[in-house]
Parts: sequence; C-alpha cells; structure tokens
Amino acid sequence: MIDQTLRVFKELNSKDFRILTGIEIGMKHFEWVPIDELNKYTKLPFDKLEYRIRKLVLDKLVVRTTQPYEGFQIYFEGYDALALNAFVKKKSISAIGDEIGVGKESVIFEAIRQPELAIGGPVPVIIKFHREGRTSFKQVKRVREHIGDREHFSWIYAARLAAQREYEIMNKLYPKVSIPKPYDQNRHAIVMELAKGSLLSKTRLLDPEWYLDEILRQVKITYSMGIIHADLSEYNVFVSEDCVQLIDWPQYITPEHPQADEILERDVSNILVHFYRKYGIKRELNETVAEIKNEAEKSAEDKKEDAEGRSESGTVNKGDFEEEDFEEKGPEEEDFEAENFEAENFEAESFEAESFEAENFEAEDLETEKDLETEDFEAKDSEKIISKKESSDKD
Repeated sequence: MIDQTLRVFKELNSKDFRILTGIEIGMKHFEWVPIDELNKYTKLPFDKLEYRIRKLVLDKLVVRTTQPYEGFQIYFEGYDALALNAFVKKKSISAIGDEIGVGKESVIFEAIRQPELAIGGPVPVIIKFHREGRTSFKQVKRVREHIGDREHFSWIYAARLAAQREYEIMNKLYPKVSIPKPYDQNRHAIVMELAKGSLLSKTRLLDPEWYLDEILRQVKITYSMGIIHADLSEYNVFVSEDCVQLIDWPQYITPEHPQADEILERDVSNILVHFYRKYGIKRELNETVAEIKNEAEKSAEDKKEDAEGRSESGTVNKGDFEEEDFEEKGPEEEDFEAENFEAENFEAESFEAESFEAENFEAEDLETEKDLETEDFEAKDSEKIISKKESSDKD
C-alpha cells in the first residue's frame, strides 16, 4: 500500500530513483528486468547496484525473482514513489495527507500545494492514484479496448494510460463543465482540485429538483462538447450548497462510439433512478435524453452560424496566423533527493506546508499512450444534508 511508500520515501535518494526508473523502463521489454539491463541504465557498479536493490526489495518497492533468471519488477509502491518524486520536484504538491477514497481501480489521498502566487495559504488538493491492472492485467486488457493488441504491457501501462486519458479530458472540459480543476499528471497519478461538498450517494438534499436539473445541465454541456461520461451515477457526482461537480472521467466516449446512445441513456438513467428512489422525483428517460441531444444539436448549429458569420464579415482570413510546429513530449522522468520529504496528515485550513529542495538527474522519456477506462471510487463520508444557497434560489 502507499502507506509503505510514504514511510520510506524520505530515505530514498537519487540513485534509488534512478534504479526504480530503470526498472520502469525495462518493464516495457521484460516481464522481469535483468540486473544487467539495470546496470546499463543506472551505470552503477554491480556491488552498489546490488546493495541498493536489496534495500528497495526490503522496503517493498521492488520485487525480485531468481527463476528462470535474476530479475526485478516494481509494484505500485515503487510506482507511487516515482510519481510523488515528480510532483514534489515540479511543486505540484508540497505534502500528502490521509487516504480519503478507495475503489477497485483507484485510491485517493489528500495533499496540499503551495499557492501559485506568493500570497495566500496552501491549497488543498487530492492525488488520484490509478490502480488499473492491480489484480490481473490480462483481465483488464479483455475489457479495455484502448489497450489494443499489446501482449507484453503490464499494469504499468494500464494505470498510466488511464491517468493520461482522464487528465487530458479534464483539461478539455474544465472550466466549461463543472469538474475539479486538474493541476498535474505523472505516470498513474493526477493532482486535482478537491471536489466541493460530498458525494451525491451519501447526501440528503433539501432541494433535490434543483440539483437534478443542475446535473442534467452539466450532462448537456458535456454532450454538446462531444463527450459522454460513460460511468455517471450518484457515486460520481459531488454536491455542495451552490453547485454540482462531475468526477471520474477516464471511461468517457464520444458520440461516434458504436454504443454511444446506449451509454448516454445508461448515464442519464442512473441519475434519474437515484432521484426517483430517494426523493420520488420522476422524469421520463426518453424525453430527458432527447432534450440533451437537441440541446447539443442547437449548440452545434449556433457555432456553425457564428463561424460562417465571422467568415463572411472578414474577421478571420487565411494568412492572419501561422501554424506552429509542436513537438509532442512524453511525461517528465525526473528525480530528486527526497531526504527532506515528510508525509503528514493535515487539516486543509490549518496545515503548515514544508519546503523541498530537489536535485536533477538525467532520465529517458517513456513512451506515452492515450485512452483507457477506469472505475469510480467510494469516498469515506457519512450522509450529509445539503441545500443550495439562498442566492441560487433567487437565480
């Protein structure tokens, strides 16, 4: 578990992280990475390499086998350490707190980051560690069409791809759709804004009609942007006094998906059934889905007319701008001396953050992939009673 990672993290140094990165890269080509390959990558003498690997094995960040040859793998604990390493170096987080949510394919931790400006206090955030493939990568591969025909990739590929996929779609949707703000992504982990309020499934609403309408409004906006959540339910919606937020996006699809209509209906049905069972509010599924699609078509037509109007008026002409060449970059594989890192529990309003000093080291960029799906997590909150603010009533 990640608790083990946090216990040993402050004892890791740049050589340890280089070994972990070497195993990570080697697992693209080997089920068990031979020590000879690690020697080539780390450039450490065999005696020092063996000493540090033995310590990593004892710390449960690395797993060793001797059959049919001596080789090594990293488990999630080692992968967690690499992601935390990068986040701290880039100042995406400054400390990590308690576990606040856990599910089949993700675990959520509180964290804080320093404010972007030199004013204000630490910003509460969460880190979502994807856990796809933890039990069986082959099983995940059977139900994750995005993985394709790759035979060798392990859970590292599945978890990393899920995080990349979710982070990319969150950046596309935010802030037009009400979702937590994404801050950073590295490997299988995402740093994002702390969701507002509490889970819909664990909350008693005093004005359920308003919240149902607001959730459906967010679904309309999302669909008009060409996105379907594909895993929407009362477990993936946060509600607060003045807003709702939709979470857990790696399973999203587009309207071009062959089962798009069926999946959209399932998303909407999950929400309507929840409000009917808990509050007795009844909405017709077919009418609600048709309204969502009509709104998207209307939005598309408005955009088309607006674009045609600008073209006819000459506000946009060819040659007004030049396309730039962009080089696609893989995620950073960076390292630092973790001597000063301390994992602490904190209260969002009273936590005093610590500073970190990081060291650079050269590392190879890993290949990045897109597209993967994930499941939601259950947050550890008791049922709460929430009503929207009076100002929202007036609006």
